[in-house]
Amino acid sequence: MSETMERIKCLIIGSGPAGYTAAIYAARADMKPVMYTGMEPGGQLTTTTEVDNFPGYPEGIDGPTMMVQLQQQAERFGTQVRIGMVTNVEFSDEIGGTHKITVDNSTKLEAETVIISTGATAKYLGLPSEQRLRGGGVSACAVCDGFFYKNQDVAIVGAGDTAAEEATYLANICNKVTMLVRKDYMKASKAMQHRVNNTKNLEVRYNSEVDEVLGDQVVEGLRIVNNETGEKEEIAITGLFIAIGHKPNTEIFKGQLDMDETGYLITKGKTTKTNKPGVFASGDVQDKEYRQAITAAGTGCMAALDAERYLATIETEVEA
Repeated sequence: MSETMERIKCLIIGSGPAGYTAAIYAARADMKPVMYTGMEPGGQLTTTTEVDNFPGYPEGIDGPTMMVQLQQQAERFGTQVRIGMVTNVEFSDEIGGTHKITVDNSTKLEAETVIISTGATAKYLGLPSEQRLRGGGVSACAVCDGFFYKNQDVAIVGAGDTAAEEATYLANICNKVTMLVRKDYMKASKAMQHRVNNTKNLEVRYNSEVDEVLGDQVVEGLRIVNNETGEKEEIAITGLFIAIGHKPNTEIFKGQLDMDETGYLITKGKTTKTNKPGVFASGDVQDKEYRQAITAAGTGCMAALDAERYLATIETEVEA
């Protein structure tokens, strides 16, 4: 290892709309950002075929292409995009302190500011047929992809508030929605349950699980199994939405950054500031409400601005 440890003014952990937007703003502010992409460069959008709701793309764009273009834009202003996984962090408690970062269990860095945009990973059922048809009719975001199934029959798996909300959203645009609940009751709030039960084209099937997603290239149907009787049934659908939750990618920050009971990073007020000075969080890693590319990009911008102001404050104090 070199005796001189690399010191970075602005380190961005994770790619995706939040990370790349943070990089664009940080680079334009002459913060010389360095980004480590993580295991999934581009984040969840790399598994999305069509993005129709991001402003500026009147004809829509596929997710992977959009992420490539965001990377190119960040690099155009001088961002260093590196393939690598941050495996350990030691955040300083002091204002103006140096944060110690380890990449791929070997490369050690120092950073004056850190922007975390590691995102969240959607939970799936784990069926081979489900994984094979991701992007071909299987989705973890009804708000993102529901439009493509207008006037069609779809199914959604889940029992909580998010599943109930997405089911009623789909019911507004789809012909019929079949909601599969694993137990004999829903976990959603009573208000959301009433909304589901009062939606005419929404059928709830309790004690029901997905046995297999049917179709070669795209979703053509679903085989459902009743977990009480063992009885199986096939229904024809064109889209399957999984709404069983997300897991924020925050494991390496445990014990150092404040997070809620499910692992989402907690930021202060309307800022992206964490409980550690000079450490900021953007995107789905701190947002469990909206989880959209546009909102992630917005908080990426905020994180870069917060980091720039933090550095300016430090420099002012040093000069004083």
